[in-house]
Amino acid sequence: MADNETLHAAFAARINAILNALEMEGTLPPETPRGNVTVEPPRDPSHGDLATNAAMVLAKQAKTNPRALADKIVEHLERDPDITSTEIAGPGFINMRLSDDAWRRELEAIASLGADYGRSTMGDGRTVNIEYVSANPTGPMHMGHCRGAVVGDALAGLLEFAGHRVVREYYVNDAGGQVDVLARSAHLRYKEALGEDIGEIPEGLYPGDYLKPVGERLKQQFGDAYKDAPESDWLPIFREQAVAAMMDMIREDLALLGIHHDLFSSEAELQAAKKPEAAEAWLRDHGFVYDGVLEAPKGKAPPEDWEPVELPLFRSTQFGDDQDRPIKKSNGAWTYFGADLAYHLQKAQSADELIDIWGADHAGTVKRIKAAVAALSKGEGKAIPFDVKLVQMVQLMRNGEPIKMSKRSGNFVTIADMVEEVGKDVVRFTMLTRKPEAQMEFDFAKVVEASKDNPVFYLQYAHARIRSTMRKAGVEPSAEHLDRLGADELALVREAAQFPRVVESAAKAREPHRIAFFLGDLAAAFHSFWNAGNDDPSRRIIQEGDAELTAARLFLVDAVGQVIRNGLAILGVEAVEEM
Repeated sequence: MADNETLHAAFAARINAILNALEMEGTLPPETPRGNVTVEPPRDPSHGDLATNAAMVLAKQAKTNPRALADKIVEHLERDPDITSTEIAGPGFINMRLSDDAWRRELEAIASLGADYGRSTMGDGRTVNIEYVSANPTGPMHMGHCRGAVVGDALAGLLEFAGHRVVREYYVNDAGGQVDVLARSAHLRYKEALGEDIGEIPEGLYPGDYLKPVGERLKQQFGDAYKDAPESDWLPIFREQAVAAMMDMIREDLALLGIHHDLFSSEAELQAAKKPEAAEAWLRDHGFVYDGVLEAPKGKAPPEDWEPVELPLFRSTQFGDDQDRPIKKSNGAWTYFGADLAYHLQKAQSADELIDIWGADHAGTVKRIKAAVAALSKGEGKAIPFDVKLVQMVQLMRNGEPIKMSKRSGNFVTIADMVEEVGKDVVRFTMLTRKPEAQMEFDFAKVVEASKDNPVFYLQYAHARIRSTMRKAGVEPSAEHLDRLGADELALVREAAQFPRVVESAAKAREPHRIAFFLGDLAAAFHSFWNAGNDDPSRRIIQEGDAELTAARLFLVDAVGQVIRNGLAILGVEAVEEM
């Protein structure tokens, strides 16, 4: 392997070189596509260290059967001193076992690359716009926003680590009726700040105490000028002031989770700049919008006052939707879809790929917005990959019982409440211990439990154990005697060495939770390695009277700690030094 080249990358390159040789020999046609060729660990570790499907995916182009092509590939592999054995399995998989020296060199690569171990160039600098959170600016961040916020931010970290340029974007929905409700709620708190007894908050307004400071600020700024003024005088002013205050609060709440966006795009500014009109004109020019009449609601009798109205409709049925969708309402206002369409057109003009992180309650919108982006791609003459990741809600619990609501918010548990009680890192990592599309419970008692059943504790304890061992050893880690490492130690190297491959597969699938799953497996492997020393003193990391073996084992566990830190850094979680 070349200096600082990770093992999986090195062997993928070697397979590629063999395929080049087979082209030169005439076994494979020139420039045979190899996009589907993989080099990865077999599902069953007993089958070997690495496996490739090259013979299976290229046999048809070679006009031969997979096992015959596998024989040709194996002829070359057997000349490689880092491969101790090969086996052709099933219809043509090639399993390989690597030399101990190959794994020892990988251990040195971890140490040499340090914080860059696992970093990939697969993104090739492509710009990916990830829009996440985008909560209505009507109050503090709450648990309903938390999981999507963490998933989006971890995905951003993952794609950056894999070589992409990432733009973290927040879309501020500040043009709908909810911000008028916010302004009216703020006006009520403004009157309260002026000394008026406002009594119970009327139904339909936001009741949370978080608006009291906004009322005080409005009093300081305007005195009693708008106390009894008609709504038309103060609504636009109070709307702007209240949204700004809420966005300040939202930024502060997100910062508690270590989340900072690069770009905040305002729906109100989008509409003021006539972007929806420009998008409609563009889509009409390209044949994607027409004037038509919506069908009556399906599955039930239409309301008595329903009557057909001609509206501008987007041809979403061309892209798999079940009906064409209006981009304007009958009163001329933009539908949410119409404004969202213009927003995505704006994003698509400055990115190579778009990803939206949405709550699962938006599932019904996915098909039509994907249709809109597909239309934009078609009209622009370039493919703009677009993905929507749906995130399920989280059920908050305490000792198995549903949790009470926050007094501060009036009706929900805030992110600030969560971080204050259990800490940023616990919140972030826990949110990534399940696939985002799976239901999840967050039990405040269990996530801080010092137990192997708590994945956050189990992982952090592994890193703390490593750091504690390094401090107590009295010997510096050294690669000088790595030949002293045996089968048990090299098994731990094999586990840690999966990290670069996991990074690339997770980035390709846009699934940051795979990093959390990998870290859990690595922590389990380390704890198993550590616990073996409890039963057999010869397997302990620190060996009294054998400085060489101690230094080699310290080098090993230090590398494992480095991989844990690298994985946690992707997820925005800090590795603890002691517990």
